[in-house]
Amino acid sequence: MKSELYEVTRNSSMAERPRRLRRLQALRALVRETRVSNSDLMYPIFVDDRISKRQEIPSMPGISHLSLSDLASEIDEVCALKIPSVLIFGLPDRKDSVGSRAYADDGIVQRAVQQIKRSSPELVVATDVCLCQYTDHGHCGIIHAGEIVNDESLKLLARIAVSHAKAGADIVGPSAMMDGQVKAIRNALDEQSYYNTAIMAYSAKYASSFYAPFREAAESAPAWGDRRSYQMDPPNRREAMREMAADIREGADIVMVKPALSYLDIIREARNRFDTPLAAYNVSGEYALIKAAAQKGWLDEERVTREILVAIKRAGADIIITYFAKIAARWFEATTQ
Repeated sequence: MKSELYEVTRNSSMAERPRRLRRLQALRALVRETRVSNSDLMYPIFVDDRISKRQEIPSMPGISHLSLSDLASEIDEVCALKIPSVLIFGLPDRKDSVGSRAYADDGIVQRAVQQIKRSSPELVVATDVCLCQYTDHGHCGIIHAGEIVNDESLKLLARIAVSHAKAGADIVGPSAMMDGQVKAIRNALDEQSYYNTAIMAYSAKYASSFYAPFREAAESAPAWGDRRSYQMDPPNRREAMREMAADIREGADIVMVKPALSYLDIIREARNRFDTPLAAYNVSGEYALIKAAAQKGWLDEERVTREILVAIKRAGADIIITYFAKIAARWFEATTQ
């Protein structure tokens, strides 16, 4: 029986044998369809105006709140790892109902951008344009009569974006999910002659539970209610395409899907529909899940993270915003040596 099976196998015509190209690591690498490298990564950084030295964020192991003095060494490390871009979030020294420290010339993000651009002018600096970290109520717009109002909020978002551009930001990232925010910001930037400041719109930003560690990190949890009246409803896919199309018409240079891992179908659909550069945000909850499981020994952090980053890139993202950027850059370097 065994010899008969051997004869059948030996004499069978099998032109397609995909395993031929999986036999060796070098063969697998030679025909690999999707590759992630340092040049795909953007690293989020939290700069805190109230501290004098870095403080690790408990729910995000390896990620810290940085003082301005700590920022210098962090940027040196990012540049040494050949990560091309950072995304700056600020924690202000005080908050109020209209988030005035978000657009102050001496605000924490403004000073951080100026410092980075003095030391590392070639590093691409993106900034988050929102109000939630800066308001005492924690919402992404201003409030009238208990309602987050849209059009009045646009004026402040535009003012924030201009202040970031003035400080030297290469990219401003409106994340408030207010209707018309991209148009308002583009008009304000152009009126102040910041024609070359790009807009990375958080176009499909879902009302996700995966943001929980970020809200601790940015101290931006709403004091009441939630953000479902302005962030996207997770079951909706077609609506995300409308949001992206609207932002592109209004002048977005880059559109974004956030979160990334649970919304790979949205990334793929966006890539199929639009030629505009596409970012995907591998958010804090996705990061925290992997770190926690790895600390328990339940999974291999490097292999799982590499697989996730490849999945985001394979789905169609051009830019991957991830807290794993520094770790991944070291892995990539080790692989090529």
